[in-house]
Parts: sequence; structure tokens; C-alpha cells
Amino acid sequence: MSEEKKKPTPEEKAKAAAAARAAAEAKRKRMEAEAAQASGGDKPEANTDDVAKAKADAAAKAKAAAAARAAAEAKRKRMEAEGAAGKPAEGDADAIAKAKAAAAAKAKAAAAAKAKAAGAAGGDDDAKAKAAAAAKAKAAAAAAAKAKAAGGAVGEEAAQEPKKPSPKQPILDKIVKVITEEFGADVFEDSYINELSEHIPTLIVKKEKWHDVARFMHDHEELAFDYLSLSLGVDYETYMESIVYLYSYKHRHNVCVKVKVDRDNAKVASVMDIWAGADWFERETYDLLGIEYEGHANMRRILLPDNWVGHPLRKDYVQYDEEV
Repeated sequence: MSEEKKKPTPEEKAKAAAAARAAAEAKRKRMEAEAAQASGGDKPEANTDDVAKAKADAAAKAKAAAAARAAAEAKRKRMEAEGAAGKPAEGDADAIAKAKAAAAAKAKAAAAAKAKAAGAAGGDDDAKAKAAAAAKAKAAAAAAAKAKAAGGAVGEEAAQEPKKPSPKQPILDKIVKVITEEFGADVFEDSYINELSEHIPTLIVKKEKWHDVARFMHDHEELAFDYLSLSLGVDYETYMESIVYLYSYKHRHNVCVKVKVDRDNAKVASVMDIWAGADWFERETYDLLGIEYEGHANMRRILLPDNWVGHPLRKDYVQYDEEV
């Protein structure tokens, strides 16, 4: 056998290659380390700031991560505690609500069925009870009505406060007193305070005494009604009224005097001779209502033509039509 060099096997080749790579890598690292040591003294100061910032960022990130882990752990423990106490998870809330609603509906249906069955069994008893209650209530209402009729009016009168006298009552009393002393009490049909018309004192004088009373009211010093502010008439269908409003400039008081007039014989004494202002007022009342003022100097129409038929403000007035 010739002395030849032995050829390496594939395994030996692989080991040799790995060893060569390891040696090369070790050599490279050694050279980098030597180079770093050689240049270590010349490193600029600016790199120290970058390193500090990097460290600060790393610390902040680590702190945030720790806080997040702590929050997650706390949440996990809370959920475990709620589960142990029997509290349902949020995802199960709808299912539980539906289950409760279904149970309530079922209970309501059962109660209705039970009530219906009870009503069918005892319907007669309920009807009798209702009828008895209605009769009792009716009797109580009748008793209350009877008691009210017997003593309610008295109770209401007692509860009402005494009515305050009118501020113009003294004026009315004075006028009535002065006229009564002259003509007697039977000269009036009535006297009162008209609260609906500013509490004006109001007299209703008998027709046959009216002119004498009017003259007295004008001339008497304690009355002195020297101004007639208004004269008019009213048709009440069953009778009419002739009305005058008088005022005293001396005493600063006023009065309303009414005289009732028969509709079929609508005549009353004129006071034009006492208060000249009554002239046109009395003519207007005659024109529209047909009340004739006896003693008036010019008793004729003032608004309508003389040939007008009827008096438009009478309740029985029907307009005349020549064609009818």
C-alpha cells in the first residue's frame, strides 16, 4: 500500500467549516472590542444625553406597562369577586331581563285566570254586595240632602259676613227724609242704592206726585238738584219707566228718579219747565217709545219724520209697510 494522504470524510469537513466560522467570529469580536477601547476616550459628550433620554424613555415605558398590568389584575380580581357573589355579567343582563318579564307575564296570566274563576263562582255574591253598597250610598245622599234643606240655609246665612252699607247710603237717607217730611212716606213706591250703577241713590216716585216732587227737589236748599244730566225711557213690556238723572252742584251729590208709566196710556208730567235741558230728551223718548210728556211746549218727533208710524223702541213695534 502506497503512502497517500488520507481524504477527510463529510463529517470532518463540516466540523472543520464550523470551527473556521467560530474562529472568524471570535476574531471579529476581538477586533471590534479593541477598536472600541482605542476610541473610547474620544466619544463626544452629546452621546451621553442620548443615552440618558433612552434610559428615561425605557423607564417610562416600564412604568406604564406595570400600571397596565396592575389595572388588568385589579379588574380580573373584581370580576372574580362579582362572580363569587352571584352578580351576572353584563352580557347576561338582557337574558335575565327577558326571563323576569316572561315570569311576570306568566304570573299575571295566572292571577287573571284565578280571578275569572273566582268571579264565575261568586258572581251572585258580588252583584248583591254592589247593589247593597249602591243602596247605602243613595240613602246617605238622601239624608244629606234632607239635612241641607232643613238647616243649610241657616248655616249659609250664619257663614256670610254682614253686608257693608253703601258709601252713598247717607245721601239716599237724607233725600228720602227731606222729601218724606214734605209729601209723606207714600210718595215713594221704592228707594234703594243701585250698586250696579256706581251706587247711585235711586227713587221710584208715584206718577201723580212726580211734577211736585221734581219742583221740590230743584228748589229745596238741602237738595238743590239744579242740573238734569239725562232723561230717557224704558219699555219693560208690562209697563214703561220715565227716568231722569239729577245732580246738585251745590252739594256734589246725584240721584236717579224713576216714574212708572202705563203702556196703554203712556203719559207723564214734563219737567221741561223746571230743567230746560229736558226739552230734547223728552222729545226723543216720545219719538222712540211713545211716552207723551204732558205740559211740554213742543211735544213732537225729533229724530223721525212726523208721518212715521209707531215708535221703534217699543217691544211691540212692527214697522209699517204700505204694501201690506
